[in-house]
Amino acid sequence: MKIAFFGTPAFAAEFLKGLINEPNFEVVAVVSQPDEPVGRKKILTAPPTKMVATAQGIPVFQPTKLKDESFQAALQATGAEIGVVVAYGRILPEAVLSMFPLGCINVHPSLLPKYRGPSPIIAAIANGDQETAVTIMKLVSEMDAGPILAQSTFELAADETQTSLTGKVVEIGVPLLIETLKGFASGTITATEQDHSKATFCKLLTREDGVIDWSQPAQAIDCKVRAHNPWPGTSTGNLKIFKAIISDRNLPAAERLIENGRLFIGTGTSALEIIELQPAGGKRMLASDFLRGRQNPTF
Repeated sequence: MKIAFFGTPAFAAEFLKGLINEPNFEVVAVVSQPDEPVGRKKILTAPPTKMVATAQGIPVFQPTKLKDESFQAALQATGAEIGVVVAYGRILPEAVLSMFPLGCINVHPSLLPKYRGPSPIIAAIANGDQETAVTIMKLVSEMDAGPILAQSTFELAADETQTSLTGKVVEIGVPLLIETLKGFASGTITATEQDHSKATFCKLLTREDGVIDWSQPAQAIDCKVRAHNPWPGTSTGNLKIFKAIISDRNLPAAERLIENGRLFIGTGTSALEIIELQPAGGKRMLASDFLRGRQNPTF
């Protein structure tokens, strides 16, 4: 099976590696977002999927416009039979969706129809969900609304973070994608329409979404801290907070208590103890290290 892979970040690169290593597949093209400036020096850097593809000698396309006819013609000339989309970051136009004889399929890290949209991993943790899933679906013009080919459900850990959950999605999703592709190509998998009446949606997040509202319950803030670690991060004043635990202290919302080298902040319920943080212009560190030597820290 000849595959055109659409994906950009490191998360997508793990799925690309899985397809490349599968002897029954041939990845004939990789489509990613353009190179972007990274870091303080703004060094132009290739996306992880491009790096993987280039190392394997696979042609890479980085169109600024997916409707560009020259791009579409070049992609079609690769002879790809199916498109596989994993965190590409853009919606494919109908001309691309219909280009491949077997159509396009997508890996979506949520229990669809729950959390259609760009941030399902974050949404599941932030909302305190007990379970989530990896879903493989056919792509249609409406976002994340295609019929489901396979879905693997699993539980979230009590201390789940964005990073840990992303790792689980890769671990479960790569073999699920491979088996689904085989079954789909052979006609042994039947697509199941989503229950569109139960669809919920999540949005593209910004740093402003990480600002903590200390009037919320401790449980909700803890979920937010874990969900937003590492992106877009959570913040209060000039501190970024990376890890906290719910304590038995009772403080008014947003009130701070420093006690025996420990930092507590009040919420709408019990206080949170801040375990790991990063001051503005500083490095990520334990709260105990931040407090050491500071008699009356401001933040």
